[in-house]
Amino acid sequence: MKNLLIYLKDYKKETVLGPLFKLLEASFELLVPLVMAAIIDVGIANADKRYIVKMCLVMVALGIIGLACSITAQYFAAKAAVGFSTKLRHSLFKHIQSLSFSEMDDIGTSTMITRMTSDINQVQSGVNMVLRLFLRSPFIVFGAMIMAFTIDVKAALVFVVVIPLLSVVVFAVMAYSIPLYKKVQAALDNVLGITRENLTGVRVIRAFNKENEEIEKFGVAHDNLTGLQMFVGKVTAIMNPGTYIIINAGILALIYAGAIRVDAGYITQGQVVALVNYMSQILVELIKLANLIITVAKALACANRISSVLEIESTMNSPENPVKPGVSEYAVEFDNVSLRYNSSGEEALSNIDFKVKKGETVGIIGGTGSGKSSVVNMIPRFYDAFSGEVKVNGVNVKDYDMKDLRERVGIVLQKAVLFKGTIRENLMWGNDSAIDADIEKAIAASQSKEFVDNKEGRLDYMISQGGKNISGGQKQRLTIARAIVKNPEILILDDSASALDYATDAALRKSIRELENNPTVFIVSQRTSSIRSADKIVVLDDGKIVGIGTHDELLNTCDIYREINDSQQSAKA
Repeated sequence: MKNLLIYLKDYKKETVLGPLFKLLEASFELLVPLVMAAIIDVGIANADKRYIVKMCLVMVALGIIGLACSITAQYFAAKAAVGFSTKLRHSLFKHIQSLSFSEMDDIGTSTMITRMTSDINQVQSGVNMVLRLFLRSPFIVFGAMIMAFTIDVKAALVFVVVIPLLSVVVFAVMAYSIPLYKKVQAALDNVLGITRENLTGVRVIRAFNKENEEIEKFGVAHDNLTGLQMFVGKVTAIMNPGTYIIINAGILALIYAGAIRVDAGYITQGQVVALVNYMSQILVELIKLANLIITVAKALACANRISSVLEIESTMNSPENPVKPGVSEYAVEFDNVSLRYNSSGEEALSNIDFKVKKGETVGIIGGTGSGKSSVVNMIPRFYDAFSGEVKVNGVNVKDYDMKDLRERVGIVLQKAVLFKGTIRENLMWGNDSAIDADIEKAIAASQSKEFVDNKEGRLDYMISQGGKNISGGQKQRLTIARAIVKNPEILILDDSASALDYATDAALRKSIRELENNPTVFIVSQRTSSIRSADKIVVLDDGKIVGIGTHDELLNTCDIYREINDSQQSAKA
């Protein structure tokens, strides 16, 4: 939590004024029982209506002033808490954006969403409550006890016994329940993870008729969360009856002691009423303090979870002194590269070694899990090489400024992802300064023109979240257009034409070869027909290169490539 307090540094004034106005409100509240005592002992005892009215007006004034102080304190506390959570959310989102694919895989999408939403909201509530009540409640408790001693020392001894007993009950319950809240948050993470998985995979679930199994799985996780929450609720529920028993026993003792002291002439009836009011104030404030501790316990658990994400050091930082590329014959070089995910376990890629000249088209093919995507994902530095070097224009990708490197590379990932917005807005992700003429060229080159022309509004056609209102092939072509709009030096198509028919795929490859900027192209594909015209084809098997050459050369020299090609030719036949 301490690491997160830096996000309050711009709200120093609010963090001081919020508690200050709460203390002012508490001070006026402590004066109310004395005014009531005066009304009873002077006004009612002497039948002085004028005095009663005057003191009632004083009470009203104290109430109005206290209300104004309370509203002011709430304003400053809310401003600080909301500002704190806003800065924290921006910082967390920026940090997540800086993480590598490996780190994101480790954390998990559902966990990051929970940290960004539920956890930060809980921390915000904790900050708000602390600023409002952290000083006020103890101030009222001890202030009421001190005020009781100013009225009568012997009667006030009841407070000396009651307050420690109340504190023991409150803090014992809190000490037991705080660790349980961490378990509740972990169970909530599990429920959110299952929910996200079900919502994103709802079509697959229905296709395999697995609704009942998934409902049962969700039910188990939800019941676990419910059980934990109910158990924590039962534990914290002990606090209210426990404190009420103690406080009511204290009030009885106070009335008894007060009656004896009144009878002896040491205190008045009004002062006994004041003492009872102070006892009631202590009860209310201890309950508030207990709720504050519950909220703070939840907030601390969530803050620690947020801190654990912020403490993850990205392995994808730009160097302090990035290198500018010079003149090189090769666009991309893999120099004996090996890759391990998270720097542990078996190597996903081993001894990858080949060079690609500028303007060449390179095909990458291999069986499922052979490492095709891993190879191309190292070019824009989504993953770092465990050993060896990946070079772009003769410079190690680790020596580039990250933004500069990725400006040079246009990549179309396996999973076609579009965002909610118009076609124009989606394509301008590739180049936010692109004009309509540039977008139209990219649409034509990606073979998207036919279906874009049929959409109402064409470039202004609204794509729903995730591109749900267009087909898989249309999504793939638009993501290719988005990369082309960028005019990249290196264009990577990672199995991005799998949903296209052979004719459209051939037309797409032809138009890419004719692009004006003549990019170096990497085509990852399962089809030999998609890469047969490539200048160079790299064949992978189990993370290793087993063949490099043209289509005709590999048919004669690489058994794996020949098997892939023959199986696809047989399938066509």
